[in-house]
Amino acid sequence: MQKDSITIEGSVEKIVYVNEENHYTVASVRGAKTGRVATIVGVFPSICPGETLRLKGRWINTPKYGEQFKADSYESIAPSTVNAIRKYLASGLIKGIGEKFADRIVDKFGKDTMDVIEKDINKLSQVEGVGKKRLALIKEAWAEQADIRELMIFLQGCGVGNANAIKIYKEYKEDAIELIKENPYRLAMDITGIGFKTADEIAQKMGLPLNSNIRLEAGVVFLLDEFAGEGNVYYPRLELEKRGSGMLGVKQEEVGKAVDALKDSDYIVIEDTNEQPIYLRILHAAETGVGRKLMQIARFNGKFPPIIIEKAISWVSDKLSISIAENQKAAIKAAIENTVTVITGGPGVGKTTIVNSIIKILEVKGLRILLAAPTGRAAKRLGEATGRNAMTIHRLLKFNPGKRKFEFNENNHLDVDVVMIDEVSMIDINLMWHLLNAIPVNAKLILVGDTDQLPSVGPGNALKDIINSGVIKTIRLTEIFRQSAKSLIVENAHKINSGEMPDLDSDYGPQPGGAKGELINGDENLADFYFFEINEPEKIASTINYLCKHEVPKKFGFDPVNDIQVLTPMHKGDIGANALNIALQEALNPNQHSIAGFSRKFCVGDKVMQTKNNYDKDVFNGDIGRIKSINNEDKIVTAVFDGNDIEYKLAELDQLILSYAITIHKSQGNEYPAVIVPVSTQHFIMLQRNLIYTAITRGKKLVILVGSKKAISMAVANNKISSRYTKLKERLIRIGNLAV
Repeated sequence: MQKDSITIEGSVEKIVYVNEENHYTVASVRGAKTGRVATIVGVFPSICPGETLRLKGRWINTPKYGEQFKADSYESIAPSTVNAIRKYLASGLIKGIGEKFADRIVDKFGKDTMDVIEKDINKLSQVEGVGKKRLALIKEAWAEQADIRELMIFLQGCGVGNANAIKIYKEYKEDAIELIKENPYRLAMDITGIGFKTADEIAQKMGLPLNSNIRLEAGVVFLLDEFAGEGNVYYPRLELEKRGSGMLGVKQEEVGKAVDALKDSDYIVIEDTNEQPIYLRILHAAETGVGRKLMQIARFNGKFPPIIIEKAISWVSDKLSISIAENQKAAIKAAIENTVTVITGGPGVGKTTIVNSIIKILEVKGLRILLAAPTGRAAKRLGEATGRNAMTIHRLLKFNPGKRKFEFNENNHLDVDVVMIDEVSMIDINLMWHLLNAIPVNAKLILVGDTDQLPSVGPGNALKDIINSGVIKTIRLTEIFRQSAKSLIVENAHKINSGEMPDLDSDYGPQPGGAKGELINGDENLADFYFFEINEPEKIASTINYLCKHEVPKKFGFDPVNDIQVLTPMHKGDIGANALNIALQEALNPNQHSIAGFSRKFCVGDKVMQTKNNYDKDVFNGDIGRIKSINNEDKIVTAVFDGNDIEYKLAELDQLILSYAITIHKSQGNEYPAVIVPVSTQHFIMLQRNLIYTAITRGKKLVILVGSKKAISMAVANNKISSRYTKLKERLIRIGNLAV
């Protein structure tokens, strides 16, 4: 609160505006002493006309709205006059009481109405029309309002803003104060938007000492969760204690005591080795489970139908009318002979040919095959490439929202003979664990992916660990086939992956610098890869805008929204996803029918992305859709994902972001007809070889880089991929060395 804060008191005359998402409110208040009506602004959950407020804040002057009182905090005082009570009850705040019943109640009890409601609410049954059902509704609503206000007062004393207070009440209801007093650090785990630091501030206001056991133990769990967010499955004890000491402001040995206290808890596992790796218990179960189950499948000696390899390859070659190269034959042979096989390689090396050949051969032998990928787009692409049904791993395993678990698991296996998974580099250790749990030990598992792409967003580096262990049969494809060799996308992707600069000055096809108003010369013999050398971020942004709106649709016939995807290294900055989305929304979507939610404006027709797994709606992190309709009256947005209409209430719009531009990390597993990538030294922190490689390999028919050669050179030269703490490789080697 500011030093010039003052206190005013008055009764609410009118609610002018309420943002239902965060309860930011504009209201008219009549001063208790002056009788003057003034405008107040602030976060006020559930205030209503007739209510008397005591407000702390300051007077401000705005050019548009004039003088207003900006409230930092408030407390509600029960209305005292008959008219104020009547207005208060008629406001609709209390479910079960409208204007008609407000009149009847006030006529019956007069000035004593509020005392009756607060102290002897059962007396309301004396009012005509208030039966048991209505009385129960009124009791429940009044209790909820009382709980909210009590919580607001408590949290204001702890320095918590009203917006977070509302989130806390929605999660804990009437138990909020008791639960927070018992353990304020649970807020960091239970409430979105409240991290450890906020919970820690609340704890300090409550008087908990810095070295309290509850604080240090919560800090250790929080750090492990943070490390998992960075991709680590575990963290070495010494490193954790050092970082914990710095973050918590206590001695390293005190963090060590907290670690020891958590040893036998439900939260962490410490392995007894020199490094003493510390795991969140769920990640330890996942990593050990993946190692164990993968080797069980790999060692299974069950009988599959006999297949004569050479004969099968010759047959499938004729059946598909294709020529199969030697390294492709090796991959097919490996998949037929082994129960677990990894097939890895970059673009243009014939993975689709191999996948189709394997499926064809195994299907003719009567084997039941399931195809899946981590994301909806990757599954759709796999289905299109094979002409068969493919689904996301979550749909394959049938997540049950009610039970919060997969229906197919270690106790209920998939009814299948062969499971083929594409884009495996995207799968984190948790999802890999759930997948393997659901696969019967007598099934065949084929993993396909490009290990040179970015690792999974979640913890672990499963595909790379499996390959590097050397105990799982792996075929690495390197030969680029003739048709793909004509593609600059494929050629440049492989150059970058080998540490070479891509061909940015090729005379293959027309080059930038056409007639006035054009960026690309000609309309025939267009290339599939272009580079525009521009150094200034502002000009990079405007060029991307022009390319998306005019040049690429005109020259290549791509739809600017459905076909073109802008991929950028970061969210922030002039050419980050946030800024580019605002500009592209304005440029590409003329529809002004909009709704605002969580500091974002969404319009009908907007391209949007789901940012978290929502099992109830059956949409998942990374899914891209279009906004179909907006109902401003009911505050409902309908978006279409894969042909399905999904409804979002206003409070759920934090799950959506505009996706005209997305980060490269978010593009994993997806392919787009056209990709435009800003590459600037402004993004130097993120410029890595696997990042630019991943971006380029997302483009199916066209890739355009816009930026500086220096930035591209920095990315190509930087192959120092951040290592992740994971022991899956060692576990696989250890199990592999054990006697069968």
